[in-house]
Amino acid sequence: MRIENHRLTNVAFQQAKNIGREIVPDLVILHDTASRLTRGSAANYLADNDAGVSVHFVVERDGGIIQQVPTNRRAGHAGKSSFHGRSGCNDFSIGIEIVNPGKLARLSDSKCVTWYGEELATALFGIREIETPEHGPGLWMPYAEAQISSVIALLLDLFRGVPTLRDITTHWYVSPGRKVDTNPLFPLEHVRAHILGRDDPADTEAEAFSEAVDATADDPQMVVVDTFSGDSLNLRRWPSFNPNVVAQIPDGTPVPVLRRGTFAGRDWLLVVHGGREGWIVASYTSSFLPA
Repeated sequence: MRIENHRLTNVAFQQAKNIGREIVPDLVILHDTASRLTRGSAANYLADNDAGVSVHFVVERDGGIIQQVPTNRRAGHAGKSSFHGRSGCNDFSIGIEIVNPGKLARLSDSKCVTWYGEELATALFGIREIETPEHGPGLWMPYAEAQISSVIALLLDLFRGVPTLRDITTHWYVSPGRKVDTNPLFPLEHVRAHILGRDDPADTEAEAFSEAVDATADDPQMVVVDTFSGDSLNLRRWPSFNPNVVAQIPDGTPVPVLRRGTFAGRDWLLVVHGGREGWIVASYTSSFLPA
């Protein structure tokens, strides 16, 4: 399917130096610029650099939006990344950079410092200390209200104008352990609910690319968790290594199989454990032999 560039109203345009081939986007990835807050600082770098970096949109602190890459062309915003079994997210995503300094370090009770050495008044920007499993501990700057409003307006326009778009995520989600943006103060679930207003697309995708196992409640197909090391096996909400672990299954536990599928070249099984459904890597299981 060929997707034409979607033009947006009330959005400035700044031609990026690094624009790639045509793509069919089905995902939006949200980023922080980890840059100075001065208007145009991040946008100018993203538009013209020798590192191959680029992005489709930049959202300034005052809510202004700048488009730099057409929505049907590849931009270099995600780097090494994977989303629900598909690697190389630049090939199927639209990137939105939100101006924010990223993780901050404390200088004193009233001041903190950015990674690039700029000192910021903690109270002036409402900077807060938060720790999450995905971000680790740190000090974080809240997003300006105008930014959140503009991100929502931009997403609404994109999802109306680009019919292939299906989901919204963040850089930390597609590059776990490597990136921490957007920061913990970004209202991701609120934004996703506002824009998508439907069941999680990841669940729909997992079902579409897997098949039901021929079994019944009275005669389920069973496998045994076999990690080879005695460790527990992660039960995941989706068949991917993104941060989506919902439980752990002890080694040697038999579990019924509901569905099976291949994602990013790896076989996965949808199983039931502890009353909840989830996906496990098939290679860490063995055949169930009834006693």
